[in-house]
Amino acid sequence: MTVKKPLNSVLVKPAGPDCNLGCDYCFYLDKSRLFPDKVHRMSEPVLKALVRQVMRAGSRQVSFGWQGGEPTLMGVDFYRRAVEYQRRFGAAGQIVGNGLQTNGILINAEWAQFLRDAKFLVGLSLDGPQHVHDRYRKYKSGAPSWEKVARARDVLLQAGVAVNALVVVNDHSAQYAREIYEYHKQNGLEYMQFIPCLERDTGNPAGIAPFSVSAEAYGKFLCEVFDLWSADFRSGRPTTFIRWFDSVFYSYVGLPAPECTLLPECGIYTVVEHNGDVYACDFFVEPEWKLGNIMTDSLTELLNSPLQNKFGAQKAVLPPECGECPWLTHCCCGCPRDRQNNPATGGSNHYCAAYKLFFEHADARLRQLEEQWRAQQVLVRPTMTRQTDPAVAPVTGKMPAASSAAAAHSAASKPHTTPDADPSPTPPIPAEDSSRRPSDSPAPPRARLGRNQLCPCGSGKKYKHCCGRG
Repeated sequence: MTVKKPLNSVLVKPAGPDCNLGCDYCFYLDKSRLFPDKVHRMSEPVLKALVRQVMRAGSRQVSFGWQGGEPTLMGVDFYRRAVEYQRRFGAAGQIVGNGLQTNGILINAEWAQFLRDAKFLVGLSLDGPQHVHDRYRKYKSGAPSWEKVARARDVLLQAGVAVNALVVVNDHSAQYAREIYEYHKQNGLEYMQFIPCLERDTGNPAGIAPFSVSAEAYGKFLCEVFDLWSADFRSGRPTTFIRWFDSVFYSYVGLPAPECTLLPECGIYTVVEHNGDVYACDFFVEPEWKLGNIMTDSLTELLNSPLQNKFGAQKAVLPPECGECPWLTHCCCGCPRDRQNNPATGGSNHYCAAYKLFFEHADARLRQLEEQWRAQQVLVRPTMTRQTDPAVAPVTGKMPAASSAAAAHSAASKPHTTPDADPSPTPPIPAEDSSRRPSDSPAPPRARLGRNQLCPCGSGKKYKHCCGRG
């Protein structure tokens, strides 16, 4: 009997591929060819249908990853309405997280206040210091963007918004692992996500784009950052948080990783475009992997559809060299896209050598952390009365992921809850002192409405005949 995949997370592209930057390495700008309009914006009916489906069909803990393109092009009021729909359609005790990935160009005090108050976690695309960031992250005119993005970081942090740094590791930035790590740490971004860049060369489809990072360079980058991360432990606990290291650690303690790239199969989440079209994966928004549309189809059914299952199963068909590899249980051959984007590898993962280099370097330290974690569980578990699904718990005390599947491009999200929720996670390795963690306390619950009261949307109708109809 096939077990149905639960609807835990969704990746949303409310402005489609539209963006106010023109980064050289962006893979999503080209998706505009799939949609006839010049400007792409999610309508109110699509937003409402999306949130209703996720909240009502979703599991006890659900997350929305708002991405692009550039999602802030929708304006802050769009997200105010999204949060209100989440509260309206959510069940008692349901936990919802929101993550926003942004290039930071439109971030101002109003945005920062909303993101803080609504408990969003922001993934800020900031590749590092100016000479690193401005190498490829530019306006369409070719003008640099670092100064404005660095200012957005400061505005967000000063307002108390929880922010992750999203860093694309390319041929240039791979040379500056220490400088990038120290830059973010010194500027208040202790949560970092490093995304390797691999794209086809548009001028030579048989090759890879010159800004792609080689396996050797990426492997060395990971090893250097790992040593910096490990050296920054205090009293046996981490003080910086690297998402990929956190995710890899799950495999050491026998838990499913929160990144889809580190799971045996794909297909555990879906992508919803601005017009409601649903696709199998962020990296595979193509006609052949279009699953349906939320205005006519059930997200849960699309997530469990034959096409999505076919997509997910492809990852499990491994290259021959994986059969004897001692690191397979930890890397699961990475992302299928990295097997396809470099024709020269013949179907092997472009970053296979990088992963081998990393695990040979980091395995002993990770096993040491595993032992510490298992010892901690012996002490902690007898006192537990309730615990969340460990697969969505943070690994080193960092915040739950905005999309447990869309790892390569999603920001983590802090939960808010509908009434009666228990949002506290159980971190699987020694976590930092709780006083250092961004707050994950529930947002104040909205008042319970009687079905005969006036609907708060302002329609003048009774709640049971308006938004309370279900």
